[in-house]
Amino acid sequence: MAEKTERKAAGRREFLKLASLGTVVGGAGLLLQDAPAEAAEAKSAKAGKGYQETPHVKAFYDSARF
Repeated sequence: MAEKTERKAAGRREFLKLASLGTVVGGAGLLLQDAPAEAAEAKSAKAGKGYQETPHVKAFYDSARF
């Protein structure tokens, strides 16, 4: 029974080691990025704001019989 408990504890320790390593690598990746991220302009912003009845919306309405 004690051996089984030791295996579980060792498994948890390995998980925590890998989790902390992943955090460090992820943080380093963020710091080493070449260019800052830029938001892409949405296509709907060009056409106007608000609700637009596009062809795929009309197809849904036809299939739902609204």
